[in-house]
Amino acid sequence: MRSFLTAGLLWSLVSGCTARGAEARAGTRDTIPGTPAGRFCRIDRPVDGDTFYCVGGEKVRLIGMDSPELNQGALGQRSKAALSAMIPPGTEVRLERDVSRHDRYGRTLAYVWRDSVLINELMVREGWAVQYTVPPDVRHVDRFRAAERLARQEKAGLWREGGFVCTPSEHRKGHC
Repeated sequence: MRSFLTAGLLWSLVSGCTARGAEARAGTRDTIPGTPAGRFCRIDRPVDGDTFYCVGGEKVRLIGMDSPELNQGALGQRSKAALSAMIPPGTEVRLERDVSRHDRYGRTLAYVWRDSVLINELMVREGWAVQYTVPPDVRHVDRFRAAERLARQEKAGLWREGGFVCTPSEHRKGHC
């Protein structure tokens, strides 16, 4: 993770993104080449491994992935800690939408970008979440499937200890 943080800092310095002004407050700064446009959010606090609050109270659910529930004990806590390490409070992220704006709980649905890193994909790739697709929000599904395949092969994160024997969705249904 250190490499993407260093690259992001270097990019910010080279591109002059440290001077933010009115453009930043409006969420309209130029985006990093090769990444999609979106609006910005400053992280307030994580809820769990796939949901967080922005400063101002907006609740955001990461699209395309699912992390263990907090009531799954240490698994849920470790996933939440991983998300918090990737996007700690105070971090500015860019929210990319897909087809659906909100889920049935009123949370904003988004792909979350920190610099040029897709956090949703990184959570899956590092083994803290599983790929979880709910159509019609399928823009990055191939990336998430590939990330999960690699995480399983390498026994990354929770795959190392059988943490996904009961997937979060199966746990919510009371099947395990």
